[in-house]
Amino acid sequence: MTTPARLRREFPGISTRAWEHPADRTALVGLRQLSGFDTLLRTLSGLLQERQHRLMYLATAVRVDERQFKNIHQLREDAVRILDADRTPEMFVLQQPEANAFTIGMDRPFIVLTTGLLDLLDPEELRFVVGHELGHALSGHAVYRTMLMHLMRIADSIGWMPVGGWAVRAIIAALMEWSRKSELSGDRAGLLVGQDVEASVRVHMKLAGGSRVDQMSHASFLEQADAYDRAGDLRDGVLKLLNLELQTHPFSVLRAAELRRWIASGDYDRMLDGQYPRRDQDKNARISEEIKHAARSYKQNFEQSEDPLIRTVRNLGRDFGETVGTVGQEVSETLSKLGKKIRGSDD
Repeated sequence: MTTPARLRREFPGISTRAWEHPADRTALVGLRQLSGFDTLLRTLSGLLQERQHRLMYLATAVRVDERQFKNIHQLREDAVRILDADRTPEMFVLQQPEANAFTIGMDRPFIVLTTGLLDLLDPEELRFVVGHELGHALSGHAVYRTMLMHLMRIADSIGWMPVGGWAVRAIIAALMEWSRKSELSGDRAGLLVGQDVEASVRVHMKLAGGSRVDQMSHASFLEQADAYDRAGDLRDGVLKLLNLELQTHPFSVLRAAELRRWIASGDYDRMLDGQYPRRDQDKNARISEEIKHAARSYKQNFEQSEDPLIRTVRNLGRDFGETVGTVGQEVSETLSKLGKKIRGSDD
């Protein structure tokens, strides 16, 4: 388990932009525009003592190093090397039967893997998960995940927010929407680290159906996503939105399908061939271009979706002869305006 089964492509100087999903970056931009978000972030940053937070895991979990969980330590070292990370985040193994992994922390993010996850996954599947979490750490996701975790804890302890807390409620909802999108970025990072498409799909299969992969089919599992997309009528389209409302993660079947779409786009193969954005080019990357890229992605997904709700909206746009009335085009216009607003504030 401690020796890579084969050589993997390394990505010197790779930028986090290489694996960040357009929806992740755009949702984060939108989140930062919410009224009261900056104030809440500063307040929570002051209240949450980073050292105290880390000490809790030092006292209740096992820190991964060359002597403890050496196999996981090696996977982390491999992931850091492949993504050319400039730091190695701490990692802890927590006794918990639920299969889970997360990256938290405000200043020094660290990764937590549960024993349930270690029991469920094989070494190559774990490699994908470690790469996934390293991608979160390098993209700066841990700050917002920590913020969401504590806001949800507060909400659980006192019940849902009172009427006066509408701004906080909006921020929680926006954080959850962003969290779902950021998982798609993490999956791309995991695939870049593991470079094993089959293993990446098996992770989602196991998260959905448990360890009995011999009773599952890779192809059939991915076909479920197509069936989900096409399923039912307008009511089903609304129910899909309601099912996602309180989820911090996208559903496993849909994550696997999204990763398949990224591979089919050719971006994954291009990165393996060395065609990927570099960190030294980050300063030249403009947020307006990222927003346009995200708008194109939203529009393409909208036009290709077989979801009954989206199909109905799309058909209504055609029936009324609207040339710019589809949701995808409206998103594009809204994001373009947001980009102009951001550029104006930067100038």
